[in-house]
Amino acid sequence: MKQTILLLTVLGGLVAATAWVAIDVWTSMETQMGWHGWIALVLGVVLTAALGAGLMWLVFHSSRSGHDDMDDSI
Repeated sequence: MKQTILLLTVLGGLVAATAWVAIDVWTSMETQMGWHGWIALVLGVVLTAALGAGLMWLVFHSSRSGHDDMDDSI
């Protein structure tokens, strides 16, 4: 249990540090992004997350339905 809490703490710290650096870099730029850029950013994030979730679902479905099992009848 202690290892799980330590792992979650370390990973949470890494996520927080990464977010802090990303926000710092984003706000340090002196350029403005128009609404086309925001739409492209949101669509890119949503579609990438959907693609990742869909591919992971296919992996789990394939594994659980037996399609990945070896055929020993040959």
